[in-house]
Amino acid sequence: MTDAVMQAEGKRGDELLARIRSRIAHPVTIQELMQMLVIPKQDRHRFRRRIRQLVDRGELMRVRGNRYQLAEQVSLLDGLLSVNPRGFGFVTPDCRVESGCEDIFVAGVNLQQAMHGDRVTVRVDRVEGKAEGCIVRVLERANDELVGCYHVDEGGAGYVASLDPRVTTPVQVPSGTTGGAKPGQMVAVRIEDWPTPSSGPVGRITEVLGALEDPGVDTELIIRQYRLPHLHSPGAVAEAERIGAEITARDVVGRTDFRPLTTVTIDGDTARDFDDAITLETLP
Repeated sequence: MTDAVMQAEGKRGDELLARIRSRIAHPVTIQELMQMLVIPKQDRHRFRRRIRQLVDRGELMRVRGNRYQLAEQVSLLDGLLSVNPRGFGFVTPDCRVESGCEDIFVAGVNLQQAMHGDRVTVRVDRVEGKAEGCIVRVLERANDELVGCYHVDEGGAGYVASLDPRVTTPVQVPSGTTGGAKPGQMVAVRIEDWPTPSSGPVGRITEVLGALEDPGVDTELIIRQYRLPHLHSPGAVAEAERIGAEITARDVVGRTDFRPLTTVTIDGDTARDFDDAITLETLP
């Protein structure tokens, strides 16, 4: 689409928005909107497309009952979404820092395609006198990489259940993108397609970490889940290389040399570190 065409479409959208502003004071269905604006039958397909464009622009909001309302008539807040493992969530509004506004409860059915940790826009409604929210837009995704357990369902479809119970939607893994993972193994998965109204997230396994009971796998999971730094800095690596691996006579000066003694570690095979040892010495 050329710049000229985009500008023309934007102008038509602005004109339609002005007409809608002059006629709408409450939520309406698209059929009611077409009747109010007297849209000819032959133009209704184009009209629906422009309504979708106005929604994408954030000028119109799709609200309860498949109805549309001007965004300026709706109470909207931006904030951070926290999902409870039981399926509902809360949005902590950005305004909380400034004005002390409270977290907004969001029922599971109103989470839409948002996931734990996302920055979202929430529409605030009053339900039986209490403020409740409905996610209307995802502003920023929290994580495009997750760790979890790889499974295969009865139909042969693969998916990853996140290690974080607050990520309640499994990530589908198409055949050919499993990275050789076997059911029951812990893996890292990159989300390539975000959830839509009709399907969940789709991803590709980028790393197979192994079985949860394997030594060190739990540590690798924690590092990836919380994005902890786990590599030495270039400066530290350079310093280690400078010191070198060989011990010279100069290094031994001022030290007691125990190398002739037989010393063995006594930690188990699955220990996280090997810092306990005994020395054997032949007595006369």
